[in-house]
Amino acid sequence: MMEIVYVYTKMRSEFGRQCNFSDRPAELHVDIIPDPALADHFIEKNPVDVTVQFSYDMSEHEVNTEHISTEIRGVNHLEGGWPKDINPNDLEHTMRFRKKVEKDENYIFTLMQLGSLMEHCIKQNNAINIYEEYFEDNEESIGIIDEPPNAKTINVFSDPNAIKRTVSHLSWHPDQGRKLAISYCCLEFQKVSIDTNTESYIWDIENPNKHDLALKPASPLICLEYNPKDSHILAGGCYSGQIGYWDTRKGGQAVEMPAIELGHRDPVYKIIWLQSKTGTDCFSTSTDGQVLWWDIRKMTEPVERLILDVTKKDNPDIAYGGVSLEFETTMPTKFMVGTEQGAVILGNRKGKSPAEKIVASFTGHHGPVYAVQRNPFYTKNFLTIGDWTARIWSEDIRESSIIWTKYHMCNLTDGCWSPIRPTVFFTSKMDGTVDAWDLSFKHSEATLSVKVCDDPLHSLRIQDNGQFLACGSQEGTTTLLEFSSSFYAYLKQERTVANAMFERETKREKILESRQREMRAKERAKSEQEKVVDQAEDEEDTIEYKIANAEKMFFETIEQEKDRFELEKMDDSKDSWSEDEDEDEDDDEMDDF
Repeated sequence: MMEIVYVYTKMRSEFGRQCNFSDRPAELHVDIIPDPALADHFIEKNPVDVTVQFSYDMSEHEVNTEHISTEIRGVNHLEGGWPKDINPNDLEHTMRFRKKVEKDENYIFTLMQLGSLMEHCIKQNNAINIYEEYFEDNEESIGIIDEPPNAKTINVFSDPNAIKRTVSHLSWHPDQGRKLAISYCCLEFQKVSIDTNTESYIWDIENPNKHDLALKPASPLICLEYNPKDSHILAGGCYSGQIGYWDTRKGGQAVEMPAIELGHRDPVYKIIWLQSKTGTDCFSTSTDGQVLWWDIRKMTEPVERLILDVTKKDNPDIAYGGVSLEFETTMPTKFMVGTEQGAVILGNRKGKSPAEKIVASFTGHHGPVYAVQRNPFYTKNFLTIGDWTARIWSEDIRESSIIWTKYHMCNLTDGCWSPIRPTVFFTSKMDGTVDAWDLSFKHSEATLSVKVCDDPLHSLRIQDNGQFLACGSQEGTTTLLEFSSSFYAYLKQERTVANAMFERETKREKILESRQREMRAKERAKSEQEKVVDQAEDEEDTIEYKIANAEKMFFETIEQEKDRFELEKMDDSKDSWSEDEDEDEDDDEMDDF
């Protein structure tokens, strides 16, 4: 076997300084002599146990993966593919474009080629209906009805501050509702301390441990709303009466907030975005009796102002305080305001005078109307929450509601309609309970009652898909509930049933209202007659009547005495006159004699 050897060579100068090692005896540098006095300060410990761990430190991590639901969607393209500069709804534009295309040379050739293909497809459709339902009775809705109504807690979002604040308002992200904006504010009078935090937060519903963004207003936020057209923009109303808006792309500081003297004089309890081309218009209300319209592009002053004076005299001293607002995008000129006095004011923004802007008022609650919302399917009917009941109204009847719940043992604080089913709505109560009502099932009591927490609930908001409901408590906890499919799955012919129910109840209330009006008219006429009689009797019993009667009798007596005196005087004069005549006759006889 051949040994392979390779010699490495290197210059001595490249090795550096040479080390010279040598042996030498040890050297003593310091010698510390033991001190016996120090031994008295030590205590002997026997035995001495010391534990040593040589294994590696391990850490535990939890991962919550996002739940992704898949679904199949179809597209029904009704209108042809028009160019961007052509408006399909404009008949003149479409006719002009059609004439231009028909004059093209390739139009006839292309049409002839597509004609045979379309003829083949039409014959196929005539041969078999691919959309035919073979088992119409065996629908999903039948299985859904059999499922018992239930709800479960998904997540709980707590106020991260030491001093807990009330969850004053909730707003879902307009894009699939993956985020939740929560405003926190202490609403109890004179309970706010100097150390109370003013921040509100945006949470990811999949991560309850850490908020995504903290909004930092100058004053605590009572209401907070996402812009439906731009999900990065939020508008909020402060406890100080100011209005501001935030852009999540620019951080937690407010982009713009007008001066405090230009806003409301009381806390802003509700703010809603309007349906506009720019997507920058909103309006707000407060207990100062005003409704203000704003444009976030120019927030130096409100665009419009309305005083909630039901007498239509535009007097701020007798105006009703606004607590809740309602705006339906399909009715851009109408709006509704729930007031502290228990009335709901229907307004028309197109009105030029205060009398035209305040159209009507609906009175039925014994306290503040905390929530008002139109039914998303039947906009003439709307839901109100106040005192101990929830009421459903119709715009055609203004004196009473058409449907109402029983009086509960505790106050109701908030409520909303289901965006999927027209007969389902939700309410929250002061005892920490959320009630789910299904009017197609029963009216007398809630279909499902869920005890969320022991603290009073203050606000709730349903997601656009109707499956998740967020409810906030007075102690700053927001609970996310997931309801069973019976509350958000659309049932067959449900809209027909709901329409018939609302029409029936409206007709019934109209009959009762007309009958009550007739009874009031009869009572009014009867009371007026009794009033005339009572007035005559009351006049006889009054001191003035007695004095007048005594004066009348006194003067009548005087007149009678005067007449009697005159008669006696006339009789005396007649007697004296006859005596004088007799004496004259005697004198004449004597003269003749």
